[in-house]
Amino acid sequence: MLELAVLGFLYDAQLHGYDLRRRIAALTGHVRPIADGTLYPLLKRMEAAGLLHRELQPGQVAAPRHMLSLTAAGKQDLLKRLREPDELFVTDENRWFTLLAFLRHLDDPAQQAAVLRRRLRFLTQPASFFWDEGRPLRAADFDDPFRQGLFTIATATTRTELEWLRQTLVALEAQA
Repeated sequence: MLELAVLGFLYDAQLHGYDLRRRIAALTGHVRPIADGTLYPLLKRMEAAGLLHRELQPGQVAAPRHMLSLTAAGKQDLLKRLREPDELFVTDENRWFTLLAFLRHLDDPAQQAAVLRRRLRFLTQPASFFWDEGRPLRAADFDDPFRQGLFTIATATTRTELEWLRQTLVALEAQA
C-alpha cells in the first residue's frame, strides 16, 4: 500500500521526501501512520530497484534538498499495479482507497472499469463480520447495540459504494 502511494504521488509531481510523507499521511495516516523508519528505507529500496530517481537541488532557505521523481520503470510499475491490482487491493478497504486515489492515472476507461468491476463483484458476495454455521449474521441477529452499530455503518458504507461503482461504471463504459 505504501509503495503504491509513493508511486502515485510521484507520478503527479517531483517531491521532497518530507512532502511525500505528508501526502501519504493525509491519505493513509489516519489508518496507518507512516514512520520515517518505514518510508525512507522503502524509498532507498525503490531507488535501488530503478523505480525512483533522487536529485539534489538547492534548498529554498538553507541545505540542499533531495527531490524524488519516478523513472520510466516507476511509471510503468504504477500503471501495472493499477491495471492488475493484487486481490488485497480489491478486498481490503484501506488498500482499495489507496488504489482508488490513483486510478485516474490509467488513461483507458475500459481498464479503469475492469478494476471497478472487480470491486463490485467483491462487494456483492455474501459477507458478514460474524457467521453462525455458515450463515452470515446481520445487525438484527444481535441485541448488542455495538455490534448492531458495526453492521449498520458497514451496510450504509457498502450501499453508498455500490451506488457510486454502478454510476461510475455506466460513465466509463459510455467513454469506452
